[in-house]
Amino acid sequence: MLLAARYQLEELLGRGGMGEVWRARDEVLGRPVAVKLLLAGGIDPSAAARFRQEAHTTARLSHPNIVAVYDFGQADDRLYLVMEMVQGRSLADRLASAGALAPREVAAIGSQTASGLAAAHRQNVIHRDIKPANLLLAPDGTVKVVDFGIARLADDTAAGLTSAGMIVGSVSYLAPERALGKDAGPASDMYALGCVLYELLVGHPPFRADTPTALLYQHVQELPAPPRSMGVEIPAELEQLVLALLAKEPEARPDAEQVADWLSAPGRRGAPATAQPTPPPSSRPTAAVGRTAVLPAPATRRSRRRDSRSRTVAISGLAAAALATVGYLLFQPDSAQVAAADSPATVQGATPSATAPASSSPAASAASPPSSPSAAVDTPAALSNDPGVLLGQVSQELSTAAGEGRLDPHLADDLEQKVSQARDKLAEGREKGKDKTKDVRKRVRDIRHKLADAEKHQEFTSTPGFDRLLDHLASVVGETD
Repeated sequence: MLLAARYQLEELLGRGGMGEVWRARDEVLGRPVAVKLLLAGGIDPSAAARFRQEAHTTARLSHPNIVAVYDFGQADDRLYLVMEMVQGRSLADRLASAGALAPREVAAIGSQTASGLAAAHRQNVIHRDIKPANLLLAPDGTVKVVDFGIARLADDTAAGLTSAGMIVGSVSYLAPERALGKDAGPASDMYALGCVLYELLVGHPPFRADTPTALLYQHVQELPAPPRSMGVEIPAELEQLVLALLAKEPEARPDAEQVADWLSAPGRRGAPATAQPTPPPSSRPTAAVGRTAVLPAPATRRSRRRDSRSRTVAISGLAAAALATVGYLLFQPDSAQVAAADSPATVQGATPSATAPASSSPAASAASPPSSPSAAVDTPAALSNDPGVLLGQVSQELSTAAGEGRLDPHLADDLEQKVSQARDKLAEGREKGKDKTKDVRKRVRDIRHKLADAEKHQEFTSTPGFDRLLDHLASVVGETD
């Protein structure tokens, strides 16, 4: 089939609800191309608008890590978009066939993706749907960011193609601020990139749940388990970078240019380093791990950590109310449905001022916001009662304390192993239906005793928040001194 008297469509590569993608040949220039063709007939006008927006948005971007747009037009009443043909497969396909990747390959992928996003952000373009399926990996290792179909200009408040109060994106990679119905910004893309890097390292996204609503709640409220706490062997610096990208507050995340520069520094991809890599310039403080300055995990200074936790906990009631409303509206007959947790999400009503309907769900039961951030911080009920979640928080606190120089690095590694063992026992018990509380309790006791001894010998300096977390964990698992 010859399209527009120029493009010979040779092979159908894929079909979705909006259109088809063909391998084709440009007969005029004699080169292979990819042609995205909008399906004919019965298409919602917004689909055509999104299609045009993708063409116009991507055409203004020129970067080696962004798929190039060559042409856009209409033929036989069908819109078409002609793009660079990338030989290779998506990271989603790579993950499905090979599982988690080696840290050096993840660093290379992250550096290139961040470089492409930096170019987009410099043009005030926000992708809004970074996920493995939208990152193509060529045989030579080059990464190409594709599908700017729901991208928008950061300074164009009228650019959205969805009605007010709707979220568009993939739930597994959705930033907390977007889960709460706020506008996407460059930091939202960086959170999504953090989710992708986490998945590439671990084999699954940082949060998993049976429903989109539960996933949204986790993005807002839960801390991701550090990869090394699950036995994943990666450099501590790379783990810290990924956790920094997954910070709940947008301003706490490094930007795309910083991430690209840091990951591409000598030694990050396994090349011999002639000098220690320099951390990205940032207004946020860096933490020293050994002799290498690295990006901090979220909120590394004590004051920032306390403020970060205050802000996160203070929004807990508000977030729960908003997300409970999301759950209510998602499953009403007239609202947009989300078919699967990792499919593109269209969620109505997710606004911070939403009021939750009566419900017996955990989200609804937590719907009353605390009277003040400081009061919330001092309320043990603000912490999760899931020992697995609490152990993940302990792991992150240990990593932060070591990075700040408040905890001996060797002791931190030893304690991380105990945390990992406790999490493994929990998972084993849940899988086999056995009570492993005694095993978990023993390891929690060991962690507390070792930290107490380290504090006596001035090898550890705790914080009130960390003390409260440990006490609450001990109470949950039934451990007493």
